[in-house]
Amino acid sequence: MRAATIGRFYPFAQISMQASTFRTRFVLIQTSHAGNVGAAARAMKVMGFDDLVLVAPRWANVLRREETIQRASGALDVLENARIVETLDEALDGMTHLCATAMTPRDFGPPTRTPREHFDLLLKQERSAHNPQGLEAENVSNPEPGQGVAFLFGSERFGMRNEDVYRCHVALSIPTNPRFGSLNLGAALQVIAYEWRLALGGYAVQAATAPPVLADVPQVAGMLTHLEQALTAIGFLDPAAPKKLMPRLNALFNRAELTQEEIHILRGVAKAMLETADKAKR
Repeated sequence: MRAATIGRFYPFAQISMQASTFRTRFVLIQTSHAGNVGAAARAMKVMGFDDLVLVAPRWANVLRREETIQRASGALDVLENARIVETLDEALDGMTHLCATAMTPRDFGPPTRTPREHFDLLLKQERSAHNPQGLEAENVSNPEPGQGVAFLFGSERFGMRNEDVYRCHVALSIPTNPRFGSLNLGAALQVIAYEWRLALGGYAVQAATAPPVLADVPQVAGMLTHLEQALTAIGFLDPAAPKKLMPRLNALFNRAELTQEEIHILRGVAKAMLETADKAKR
């Protein structure tokens, strides 16, 4: 009897942790579709991982097949470094923490957690081991540096065998739509790789545009004067009874944190208003 992969969605609470304390490996067991191997390599590379091991894949030359290379979409270095082994024991050499990707219920097995929940617990335990406090310090043993975390994925058709799940520390379940929880192997690996990278600290977001240049106080004041003249010219502002129109506009623009480009636009509007008002008087 075998267990299948599944998922669900959940909120996030990140734990800051140095990624150097972990070695990460992704293990694909009896993968039957070459394209999924390429997709897995791509998913790993975009998240900064490169240790891929295939256990008894359908194709002995899967790492060189055209579909694999195409789906890898440039992650050829991950494919070149990947290993093919005959048994799961060989794939797990040097690993100390095993994460299955399988669903429950089962009559026996490791606890089932979302990736984020489990990574939170795992990194808290690691941080506690490296920074013991109080009386608990005497009972905490420091783990060896470079401990290995392996993520195991079963075949596309059957998922993971129960006997393989049983040897793992946790069964990860990706939160998905309860009515349709089927995830492609590459998609499931991408989600877990993303969550693990995020837990380890993640990558900085690269800005798609240059940061805006905010207008300074004199620029805003000059624009307000220009706008006041325009509002007066069109009869919206009565200089004899201005009330608090301009201070309110000043407060509005302060909240907006106008850029220099936006100041130019507003001055252009004020200029057009003045020109239109002037033409109307002729």
